[in-house]
Amino acid sequence: MLKIGEFARLSGLTVKTLHYYDRIGLLKPNGVDVSSGYRFYTEAQLLTVKRIAAFKEQGFKLEEIIPFLEEELPKDHVRERLLAKQDELRRLIEESERQLQGIDERLYRAAAFADAQEEEHAVTIRSVEPQLAASIRDTVPITQLCLLLDEVSQYVRSHDEPSADKLIVIKHGHQGNEADLEVAVPITRTAIPGTDRVRIGYLPGLPSAASLVHRCDPYRDCCPAAERVASWIHANGYARAEGMAAREVYMTSDQDVYGRTRLTELLIPLK
Repeated sequence: MLKIGEFARLSGLTVKTLHYYDRIGLLKPNGVDVSSGYRFYTEAQLLTVKRIAAFKEQGFKLEEIIPFLEEELPKDHVRERLLAKQDELRRLIEESERQLQGIDERLYRAAAFADAQEEEHAVTIRSVEPQLAASIRDTVPITQLCLLLDEVSQYVRSHDEPSADKLIVIKHGHQGNEADLEVAVPITRTAIPGTDRVRIGYLPGLPSAASLVHRCDPYRDCCPAAERVASWIHANGYARAEGMAAREVYMTSDQDVYGRTRLTELLIPLK
């Protein structure tokens, strides 16, 4: 018979672990001294420790190992438990592979995003084609912009349309502390039904617009990029088109935003 300290040394387990194994019924002492409370183990129980370690290496939880140590466990039950663990591990491997693929894709996008951030962007003139989109227009505090974007994105996804990487915000104006906002998600088909809340249709094209790609904090009251483009328009002899709202096109998806800013294209319509 071995005292618990000696058994711990030979088994490679700690005394605390042996106490825990005893408490959950995984490995009980061969005997306990009634007067002192000392636990005693046999050399044969060292084999049980090795069996437990082998099951742990195969992914079994301690509670799952207990039935395997029963003396009269039917062979069919052993096979069923092993097959169940095999299926569980295969699902975990498949999930891990999906997660690794997602991390690889995120790393690729993060590198591309970092390169784009390092570029010095200049104001340019370009046209924008009409674009099929699902959109919502509402007058809300600017802090609720994310709620509008999430609402229209979820609506699109609920109709089996994959959410586009780009989100569009059209700022029609301000009314006191609230903003007249239209948020849109580009879509690929017209079969998606509209509602009183969600409009399905084409965003109008912009024959000519001043464009600036920049890092944008969507929730700032004042946009330095807008001021920069306005100055550029005036300095270069252009004029802003009346009755046409500025647009912001978010060029990074929500899942690729780090911090508060995101890569954004500002479009201001020109005459």
